[in-house]
Amino acid sequence: MKSNLFLLLATETSPCALDLLTPREFEVMQLVITGMLNKQVAGELGVAEKTVKVHRGRLMQKLGVASVAVLLQLVQKAEVRPSARSETKV
Repeated sequence: MKSNLFLLLATETSPCALDLLTPREFEVMQLVITGMLNKQVAGELGVAEKTVKVHRGRLMQKLGVASVAVLLQLVQKAEVRPSARSETKV
């Protein structure tokens, strides 16, 4: 069953569900969709891995997605660009 937020995002006239995210959740999302692991995202942002896990969990809950694959589809429909940050080696 798809969530209502996903269905809202899929329609062009509805407000974007991504607007529900905090700036930090949005930043974490941009790094996650590049394929970075939680540990790598944490290193890039200078925060604990647990903090990234919390932000990632909240953003996925707000957007009504259960996997990164579905998150990626949702982000592609919204035409969000991945973060331009350089990759970190952790």
